[in-house]
Amino acid sequence: MINYLQNNQINREKWDDCVQSAINGVVYAQSWYLDIVCENWEALVEDDYVSIFPLPVRQKWGIHYVYQPAFTQQLGIISRKQITEEIVNLFLDSIPRKIRFAEINLNTLNKASHKAFKINHWQNYVLDLISTHNQLYKNYSDNLRRNLKKAEKSGLSIIKNIKPEDVIKLFRENRGRNISGLGDTEFLKLSRISYQGIYKGQIMTYGILTSRNDLCAGAILLKGSGRIIFLFSGLSEDGRNLGAMPMMIDSIIKEQSQQHLIFDFEGSNDPNLARFYHSFGSTGCTYPHLRMNRLTFIIRAAVTLIKWLKKCCNLRYP
Repeated sequence: MINYLQNNQINREKWDDCVQSAINGVVYAQSWYLDIVCENWEALVEDDYVSIFPLPVRQKWGIHYVYQPAFTQQLGIISRKQITEEIVNLFLDSIPRKIRFAEINLNTLNKASHKAFKINHWQNYVLDLISTHNQLYKNYSDNLRRNLKKAEKSGLSIIKNIKPEDVIKLFRENRGRNISGLGDTEFLKLSRISYQGIYKGQIMTYGILTSRNDLCAGAILLKGSGRIIFLFSGLSEDGRNLGAMPMMIDSIIKEQSQQHLIFDFEGSNDPNLARFYHSFGSTGCTYPHLRMNRLTFIIRAAVTLIKWLKKCCNLRYP
């Protein structure tokens, strides 16, 4: 039986035990992580936490909706047993009627075909680290090897355990200037994730220094459920020109090789990033992105009108 639980009804000990022992546990679904990215998350739970489905819920204009929080690439149904398409659809059927809209990512082992949802398949890249670094290096692309040699000649050096806020600052001062979807609230959550994860031994940070000891690249990685996830990174223009990012990822792969771990690049649908991640010899896989809309015509029209009025006000009063 699948039960809908509000936040204060969830047994976090049983929840985390399910994530830990599941055949497809994802670290994003651990209770401490969900508590940061979505304070009042809810859930669908099968029997005594045999299978779980986190529901990050928000309310706006009186409308309850489920969304994909920043820094959680995949959630969906997590289970101790085999997950069939039928089970996925049963969970989707169990989303409470109060949820009028949903836009969420399931995980790679969730196969969905529900008629009430528009389903797309988004791209991810993963690399099995069981082999030696030399064996993994043989699968690197020629262009990646050239960039690694350029980085080595440029006098770059890698350091560990840098401050998470240094990585965030590097991102915001460079690529982050052109990304509107991440603001102060999201970066505060990322900082909290980082320090809580460091305390729990599940967050690692790395940086690349130039020959002048300037930070030109940095990364925050999330470790758990047999994966190392490339959660967040920052890169300066100097770092881009000197090949700092290839050097940093290669150094992490070298350090973590010959272990029963998957390096999860966390994307990407962007063709350029996908090409870069694939250059490490990684394998492409997909996960379902679902969209559901139960809004009535009147509510949809009202929401559209409110958005239009808000946009007009912003244009008139900058």
